[in-house]
Amino acid sequence: MDKIVKDVGDIQSRMFDHRPVIGAEIRYFIREFEEKRSFRESRLLENLNKTVQEANEQMLPADVEETNRQLADIMKRLDAANHMAERVQQRELETQQSAQLQANMEKLKEDWAEFLKEQQELKEEVDEEHAKAVGELSTRFSEKKKELAKLSIS
Repeated sequence: MDKIVKDVGDIQSRMFDHRPVIGAEIRYFIREFEEKRSFRESRLLENLNKTVQEANEQMLPADVEETNRQLADIMKRLDAANHMAERVQQRELETQQSAQLQANMEKLKEDWAEFLKEQQELKEEVDEEHAKAVGELSTRFSEKKKELAKLSIS
């Protein structure tokens, strides 16, 4: 029975105790990464650093110049578009003012026509009063003439 317990204990330790296997895997990973890959990783990092420096030295000034040129072109286009928008706004304002001026002119023409009509009516009234006054004066004058003729005859 002691042998069975001992065998079961050995089997259990082999099945459930993974420390020796895991330790060996860890040592293998560290050795693989540090010894073999470190040179390759450092070379890759150096190459990447060199590529970035070259890009900064060569491509960056060219890109900055291209960007500045494009920005200048965009600014010119924006200025032209802004100028055109101002002209359209000015024309719209002139159109509105012209329409308002036209409406004011029509109103003034109507007012002038009404004024002339009133003046014509007033003229006709004054002409009638004048004709009446002339008629009355003519009548009075003829009466005075008759009276004067009577007085000179008598």
